[in-house]
Amino acid sequence: MKKYFFLILSLAVISLGHAQNPTCACFIRGIVKDQHSGQPVVGATVLLIGKNTGVFTDDKGRYEIRNLCPGTYQLEARIVGYNAYKQTIDLTAGHEENFNLEEQEVHLKDVEITAHRTDAPSSQPLTTLSGNDLEQTRGQALGESLKGITGVTTMQTGSSISKPVIHGLHSNRVLIMNNGVRQEGQQWGSEHAPEIDPFVATRMSVIKGAAGVRYGSDAIGGVILVEPEELPFNKPLSGEVNLVGFSNGRQGVASSTLQGGVKGLSGFGWRAQGTIKRGGNIRTPNYFLDNTGISEKNFSIGAGYRKKGFGIDLFYSRFDTKIGIFSGSHIGSVTDLLNVINNGEPFVKSGFSYKIGRPNQNVTHDLLKAETHYHFKDGNRLQWTIAQQINNRNEYDLHVPRNDSIASLNHPELTFKLHTLTNDVIWDHKPIAGKISGQIGVSTLYQYNLMTGRPLIPNFNQFNIGIFWIERYVKNDWEFEAGARYDYRTLSTHRIVSRKKVSNDFTFSNGSGTIGATRNFSPNLSARLNAGTAWRAPNVSELFSDGVHHGAAAFEKGDSTLHPEKALNTIASVKYASEKLTIEIGGYYNYIKDFIYLKPQPDPILTVRGAFPYFKYTQTDASFKGIDISGAWQFVKNLTITSKLSYLRAYDKRNDSYLVMIPANRLDNQLKYELPELGKWHNLYFSAGNLWVAHQKRVPPASDFLPPPAAYSLWNIQAGGTIHISEKQQLEVGISVTNLFNTVYRDYMNRFRYYSDDIGRNASLRIKWKFGA
Repeated sequence: MKKYFFLILSLAVISLGHAQNPTCACFIRGIVKDQHSGQPVVGATVLLIGKNTGVFTDDKGRYEIRNLCPGTYQLEARIVGYNAYKQTIDLTAGHEENFNLEEQEVHLKDVEITAHRTDAPSSQPLTTLSGNDLEQTRGQALGESLKGITGVTTMQTGSSISKPVIHGLHSNRVLIMNNGVRQEGQQWGSEHAPEIDPFVATRMSVIKGAAGVRYGSDAIGGVILVEPEELPFNKPLSGEVNLVGFSNGRQGVASSTLQGGVKGLSGFGWRAQGTIKRGGNIRTPNYFLDNTGISEKNFSIGAGYRKKGFGIDLFYSRFDTKIGIFSGSHIGSVTDLLNVINNGEPFVKSGFSYKIGRPNQNVTHDLLKAETHYHFKDGNRLQWTIAQQINNRNEYDLHVPRNDSIASLNHPELTFKLHTLTNDVIWDHKPIAGKISGQIGVSTLYQYNLMTGRPLIPNFNQFNIGIFWIERYVKNDWEFEAGARYDYRTLSTHRIVSRKKVSNDFTFSNGSGTIGATRNFSPNLSARLNAGTAWRAPNVSELFSDGVHHGAAAFEKGDSTLHPEKALNTIASVKYASEKLTIEIGGYYNYIKDFIYLKPQPDPILTVRGAFPYFKYTQTDASFKGIDISGAWQFVKNLTITSKLSYLRAYDKRNDSYLVMIPANRLDNQLKYELPELGKWHNLYFSAGNLWVAHQKRVPPASDFLPPPAAYSLWNIQAGGTIHISEKQQLEVGISVTNLFNTVYRDYMNRFRYYSDDIGRNASLRIKWKFGA
């Protein structure tokens, strides 16, 4: 706690001691209007790019940003439903800049990953990863890309599989919006990572806290918004090529994008993108991890048309990956399993290889989306989005069948095929009395899953319909928001028990609500408060799992009597942002009744396929409370220190104990030096940082097969810059080294910590060539 107290005290002293430069008396103000109707746009965001400073327009479309120093600023106005508009301003005194926004595609739901504002609850913390911060994560999986956001970490299954965790919650409690579509895959497993290519995104955002009203049931822990840049309507050909190499695993990644308008056809835009990834066995500081390679081939295409208030978009993406599962996690006897756990060394060791053998996963995910909308001249807007997803997962055990003829076919031991069809209709009504704006929507989801091979979960059919209504009131420096939603879900399962077909039908329904407020005390200081409810029905794996889950190297048992989870979440934050200093402090309390989790059982279980740790799904009443603190201070010219603290405590209320598999507290510090321009080189920087992760002491006694690992500290360095080859071409180069000193450690949130250490030193080289408009 001394480290936490010192950080909080330091940030407080910095904020109290930081005085505004008396010469910084400049301001920018103006009005944001609809280009077609001339009506003011209420609630648009006017943002100073790279300064973490922004304001909302009031009930008359007006905005004002004060206390600015003379200099050059890039100003951006954006709101969902309109094209983002950027303007560079050389500020020497007061300046007036009006914006006429052109109607643009509206991204369903609230996900913001490009240049426009999300329509997620404005009173909830929204943290965005974009620009250079996003570029530095290129080549990594989605979960790894988001780890730099305060309050976000990952649950890992070995070195190649990770999924995001927000405030201690993950999997079906964290909803991912992929290009405006609710991502639906086999996400119930700890090793079922999101089937999304991060290269599709130019912006990734995290909404912390329950967001069930806007996004539907399951959004108990938060929402991750993954969106590409808007299509380049009526623009010339442009594109980019990304090349990334990693030393650990000798992994290479290549991704390219090509986009533009259609010459002679006004209002059209298109984009094509593809990624190839190949990596071999990962190395810990002392040994290689056998069969931990990865192979990935992804692509996406999109096209759209705009004319006045009408727009239509089509999008298709395919994600295809093959992931090796560490062979040392599959052990033949209970004695050997306990020896590996106690000795801390895997039985299976090897050298480097790109070969991916058994066990492994082979996953494909297809997404097809069509969206159309019409923006009425009176300010109303109607949008319809329909999407189909097919998630095909094949899992291969370590051992092939004993029958040689069957073994030669190399069929997977488990196959899951999940089909999902979603429909969303949203009506954004025009401002009432110039102050109240909102939307009403209806969402439906139908999906069915077919499983073949060794039984683990049953086949099922599921249908969900939800209706929501959100209203927002803006007056002066206050913004209020309230909403309600009702969801109804049916689930039918079909399985074979004692050679007989057994079917079970379930019906779940519940309501969600949210209320929140935002107060802008000044252009630099704001505060948010939100209280919301959400709920989540138990999924099929929680109800009926019964067998070896080879991808997770565990035996899992479900419980068909589980009740839906019901959550009440309160989250608040205060943010101060000036030119040289930014501080944000947030606190949250999330109470979840009938919280469902995998509880480790006292003894491993022996099956015909080997010995595995044994887990059962169970329920309790749980509370999650914590603090997120982040600060950035440019204490001398070009030199900035950034600190991020995540403190979380989760408690089992029903059993008066702690919960298992909760992320440990962590502190991340980075020191960054930005160099002046050097010839054609721009944006040159060098940074060094340290991540300290605490020992997770708050666990139930004798609740796991292995006590939580010790605290660890990892150092990293990064450097990079941009060279302008010509007016329309630029090259970005970045290098980085993580785990600089090759530290031996294990992370509590890695399911394979029973068998091996975590990844050792990893150096990377990133090159991006960008060309065109």
